[in-house]
Amino acid sequence: MNRALDSTLEGSAGPAAARMEAGEPTVEDVLPGEAAVAEAARRSLDGRARGPARVWPFLGPAFIAAVAYIDPGNFATNIAGGAQFGYLLLWVVLGANLIAMVVQTQSAKLGIATGRNLSELCRENFPRPASIGMWVQAEIVAMSCDVAEVVGAALGLNLLFGIPLFPAALMAGAGAFAILALQQMGLRRLEAGIAVLAGVVLVSFGLEIVYSHPAPSQVAGHLFSPAFSSTESVLLATGIIGATVMPHVIYLHSALTQRRVVGRNDDERRRILGFERMDVVIAMTLAGVVNLSMMVMAAALFSGGALAGIDSIEGAFRGLQQSVSGHAATIFGIALVASGFASSSVGTMAGQVVMQGFIRRRIPIFVRRALTLAPALIVIAVGVAPTDALVISQVVLSFGIPFALVPLVLLARRKDVMGSLANPRWLSVLAGSLAALIIALNVFLLQQVFLG
Repeated sequence: MNRALDSTLEGSAGPAAARMEAGEPTVEDVLPGEAAVAEAARRSLDGRARGPARVWPFLGPAFIAAVAYIDPGNFATNIAGGAQFGYLLLWVVLGANLIAMVVQTQSAKLGIATGRNLSELCRENFPRPASIGMWVQAEIVAMSCDVAEVVGAALGLNLLFGIPLFPAALMAGAGAFAILALQQMGLRRLEAGIAVLAGVVLVSFGLEIVYSHPAPSQVAGHLFSPAFSSTESVLLATGIIGATVMPHVIYLHSALTQRRVVGRNDDERRRILGFERMDVVIAMTLAGVVNLSMMVMAAALFSGGALAGIDSIEGAFRGLQQSVSGHAATIFGIALVASGFASSSVGTMAGQVVMQGFIRRRIPIFVRRALTLAPALIVIAVGVAPTDALVISQVVLSFGIPFALVPLVLLARRKDVMGSLANPRWLSVLAGSLAALIIALNVFLLQQVFLG
């Protein structure tokens, strides 16, 4: 791991923290690329930059976090929703994306205001047994996410090139290693690499929309008109919203902003937060467009007619071959591979943040990548169907949501932690209500999975 991200992950120890507490910017011990970003950010804060150059240095953290919202698990959920219920649940995807904006902004704000990430603050503010328990479940959640991401990328390689799933999973792991190696050239390079992969997914589904010829009136009508058609549609909507919040990227986003640009006073920290809100809105809007495009494509092609009943990633690939063209199916497969590679890298970074924050231990990131790859390889080796593996991983993910979301809401409202950036009462009520909604939906979803 490069020195820039190592510094971010080193927590409260060392001279960087002392400079943070003194209100001084942390620009030492970084690669030239990061120093240049810090200098550009300083020009913006000092009013010496105008136009896009004023915002550019602050863009990046939310784009890394947004990758988790377009991972292979989202492919499966959105395709199932569009194939089974047409355009009916588009409003659910829109609502889920708005919730994601609120949650990720809160996470980014935590890092900006405190110079700590969520896992570090949990260690400092909660009893040690609770902190250890939260670390264990966070590690399980990170591994579960990695299963979905590696399996998704392997499935994409299998569909595109006919490579058996186990060798394809090894290739997916190697791809994630290559992306993480960009850190050696600077965190900005890593951000750019992940953004390029996310861009591939965005462009791919833009093309799929062109190929699928959706009904604009239906899209517009259902995007803003809440409705259900059956108990099953309620259950699927619950799954879409419940899986929106990714616990591991709540931890990661706070780490990415904690020392990226350090405000020297409350006014500068507020301005940094304003720029980060732009970052979140842009990144999450693009992620939302991708998710809506997935569902719109499935609704246009697989809801009703000869291809009705397609509700899996493999089925969507073959359905595109039959109903559109081989080129459309290839584009879909490329998007799936890009999504798996990018989200797997992000998951590994999040796992590193979780370990260091909760227990003050860190292992080389490539060792960690190998360890988190193992469960995905085991799942494939024992013959679990890819779609089943994706579903199971999302169920495990649901268990981890309260352990990230509740501490985030509790800490963000405390003035002794957040200072002047502590949430006002109305925002605490909004964030708490959204957290309660997501947790309730996940409880309902888990009850249906295990008892329904």
